[in-house]
Amino acid sequence: MELFRSDLKQAAERGLISTQQAERLWEFLQARAQDTPGFNFTHVLYYLGGLIAIGAMSLFMTLGWESFGGWGLLSIALAYAAAGLALTEFFLKRKRLPIPAGITATFVVVLTPLAVYGLQHALGWWADGRVFREYNTHIDWRWVFMELATLASGILMLWRYRLPFLMMPIAVTLWYMSMDFTPLLFGEDDPDWKLRQWVSLWFGLGMLLLSFWVDIRNRSGKDYAFWLYLFGVIAFWGGLSLMDSDSERNKFIYLCINLLMIGVGAMISRRVFAVFGGLGATGYFGHLAYDVFKDSLMFPFALTLIGLAIIYLGIVWQRHEQAISKRLRELLPLPLQCRLLRQAQSE
Repeated sequence: MELFRSDLKQAAERGLISTQQAERLWEFLQARAQDTPGFNFTHVLYYLGGLIAIGAMSLFMTLGWESFGGWGLLSIALAYAAAGLALTEFFLKRKRLPIPAGITATFVVVLTPLAVYGLQHALGWWADGRVFREYNTHIDWRWVFMELATLASGILMLWRYRLPFLMMPIAVTLWYMSMDFTPLLFGEDDPDWKLRQWVSLWFGLGMLLLSFWVDIRNRSGKDYAFWLYLFGVIAFWGGLSLMDSDSERNKFIYLCINLLMIGVGAMISRRVFAVFGGLGATGYFGHLAYDVFKDSLMFPFALTLIGLAIIYLGIVWQRHEQAISKRLRELLPLPLQCRLLRQAQSE
């Protein structure tokens, strides 16, 4: 539930709180909101500027940068990292602005692949055929060493600053590794995409288990698991959805897995499960409509009834949501129950 200033004004008019208390409460909520990521203009500017700076040193880097050579790239990465660290300390210690501090700290972590690439080039350890610009667009086992260094850098920065946005480069790097590990383990020229899909699926499942563990261990009000859940679901669901099967039984199992994801998302209050689970379920019903029952006159009517039944299920769920949610969440570990309770109270 979103709270507006007009809500506090109406509460004061009804005598629930005084006008002075309403103003002081609104000022308190506004100050707290500055430290909580949200979709307001200030935070949009923070993240837009941060993502442009991060993209400049990763996604948008041009081939012209190769002219700096290995030592030049390493020097530039280290100089930018020093500036990023200085800004992080300034925003966090002097200005008490954790969101800009998290962005600049993440900028430092994102520079790690460039620094490692430059060092490898300078020492003659980099084979021809790949340039740094392709790090974010091409699958190659040689990126793995840069990814391991990025993970180490991200973990070190997270230990030092405890800023949740630092989980973003860690999660993205783990996602990259889910793709790059296959040619490293099974051969650089391996054409078997089924093997890549299985590696992505199991890697994503491992990331989801790690996310769940982070959620359980987290004792603060900060959300450290969000990015791990997001890219874990992408890796798991992507690998699962790309698997091609002619068996209707396997396709039905795929539907069941996606419905289970929706249920898990509702249980632990993670919308990413519901979003991807909904996409998967929609894809399955599309398969039924265009492949299995493409000539059937009754299928659209049956699907309409199924849709109406789901709406009715939503009505039943709304009436008994608190009781059902309470019973389901009692199955979860106690620390995760506490986090969900705090989240429910703040909404």
